[in-house]
Formats: sequence, structure tokens, C-alpha cells
Amino acid sequence: MCYTQSRFNALLSACVLSLIATAGWSQSLTWLGTLPGYDRSYAYGVSADGAVVVGWAENAAGQKRAFRWENGVMQDLGHLGGSYSWAYGVSADGAVVVGEAYNATLRSRAFRWTASGGMQDLGTLPSGYVSAAYAVSADGAVVVGWAQNAESHGRASRWTASGGMQDLGTLPGGNNSYAYGVSADVAVVVGWAANAARYQRAFRWTASGGMQDLGALGGCCSTAYAVSADGAVVVGRASIAGGQSRAFRWTASGGMQDLGTLGGCCSGASGVSADGSVVVGWAENAAGQRRPFRWTASGGMEDLNRTYASLLTNGSELVWARAISPDGRYIVGWGYNATTRRYEAFLLDTGPR
Repeated sequence: MCYTQSRFNALLSACVLSLIATAGWSQSLTWLGTLPGYDRSYAYGVSADGAVVVGWAENAAGQKRAFRWENGVMQDLGHLGGSYSWAYGVSADGAVVVGEAYNATLRSRAFRWTASGGMQDLGTLPSGYVSAAYAVSADGAVVVGWAQNAESHGRASRWTASGGMQDLGTLPGGNNSYAYGVSADVAVVVGWAANAARYQRAFRWTASGGMQDLGALGGCCSTAYAVSADGAVVVGRASIAGGQSRAFRWTASGGMQDLGTLGGCCSGASGVSADGSVVVGWAENAAGQRRPFRWTASGGMEDLNRTYASLLTNGSELVWARAISPDGRYIVGWGYNATTRRYEAFLLDTGPR
């Protein structure tokens, strides 16, 4: 068969475009390394585009330090005078990092970090001494976590530059509460609060409705760790009648759904996509080993080690999927890197969705 030069050129261009498109759909696993001189790191948050990852790592002195990773470089974010810090959340654009750090008196304080302002101590509730920040809104303006009040109780808190640290209260009869997630539209905060029986119960808080107990799965306790962009889907872990913990996905219409396990007794959910359709966390397999999972309504719970086995070198394994990007593409957490023989934070790019 003969081809004209123009037809040959057209076919060649089509092949090149096909290769480019295939490359754009490629999947990858990036081990983020550690700070110089030590051998562990853990990732807790990822920006919307997957370019920025935050968490904590140990430095050469064995001190835990909050980090911000970008373009292959792990940056030590410092501390508030007490040598230790941990980062737990990041804004959608990667510019704002939140967590906790020790101050000069070795008390833990919630912080908000930016490149221009450095690490800002967000303070505590009146007459309190300690606090921590666990999540930040998509725009970086609202920070949630917990802070000590005048009675030395831990209280779920919501911080803004204009309003400072706000106590979100507790469930009726309880004293303590902690906030772990905030919706992208900043209207919903989730976490756990003690009830009158002193059991931890997952809550969903709004300014108009206050703190709502989301229940459990037949057991006594539950904790909410993350929430969808519009606040409609909440994920976390809850106890079943036998006392084991199970990952859950909660909606107002469906209540608390048990997401199952990977063959073992227990599981817990720690991250959810913006639309609430993809959940990540950890689950035990039949051998009792902790494995990272991704859950969808259509696919159920899958072990990321199996789904992305081709990306793992022999002996390496992922342990926990801690967070997921809003579009469900990027997953971060930690695992064992057999090449370096250490536990490291990872960034998993599952490809365009």
C-alpha cells in the first residue's frame, strides 16, 4: 500500500498526539523522602493540583518538624520556639499550611503558615494554654482544630483572622470536643464530641444548627475526620456492635454507612473528595495487616497496594491513605520504601478522572 507524503505526515502527527495523550494519563508514585539526617516522614494533606504536600518528618536531631513539599524539595517549616511541629492541612492552592507547634514554654499551639508571614501562633481560647489546628478551608481563611478553655477542657475550635478562636461547644452533657475537618464553603465543621455518657461521637456543626450527633454503627463511639466541599458527606470511623472500628460515609438522607474492610476486623476513613464520591483511609486485610484503601460506590473498597502494584518496587508497600485531592486524583499518606529502607510520605497520582 502506498501513502502520499501528506498522508504519512498526518499519520505521524496522530501517533505523536496519541503518545502525548497517553503520557498525560500516566500514573505515578512519588516517595517524598525525609528531612536531612533522619529516616521518617508522614503526609497529611495535599493541594488541589497535587503539587504541594504537607505533613511532618524527623530532622537530624530526631525532632518532629512540619514540612511543606513541592517540586521535589521538602521544606522544614520551623516551630514556635519549642523545636517541634506537625503540619496537618493545606489550602487548595498550597499557600497556607496549618498544624501545631511547641512554643518556648513547650505548650502546643495551633499555627497557620504562609511563605510571607511564616508560622503564626493562633492562640487559644480565653485562659487556655494549648491548641492545635487540623484542617483549613480551601481558601486558607478558616482554620479548625481544638483549643483548651478556662476549665482545661479541649473544645472544637474555628479560627478566622477577624474573629479569632471560636469555641464550637460540645454535645449536650459533654465537656470535650475536637474538630478535624471543614467544608470548602466553610459552612460545616466535623470532628468528635463527648456526649452525656462520655462517649466520643462524630459531629457535624453549622452556625445555624450547632453540633449534630451523627451516631455510630451499633457501637458506642465514632469520629468524623473529613467532609465534602459542600458539607453534605462526612467520613470517619465508628464502632460496630462487636467493638471493632469501621470506616463510615454519612449523608443526611442515608445516615451512617459501613464501608467494610479488606478482610480484617477494622477500618477507618480519613479523606474524601470534593463531591463525596471517593473515600480514602486504612483497613486491615485478612492477615491483620493495615493497608490503604480507596472506596467508591461502584467499586467498593480496594487495596491501593494491589491496584497500583506496578508502581511499587519489590518490598515496598503503602500503609495509610491519609488525604485526597478535591478531584479524587491525588492521594497522600505514608508507607515503606524498600529502596531507601525507611517509612516515607508518598504522593500517588492516579491519573485524570
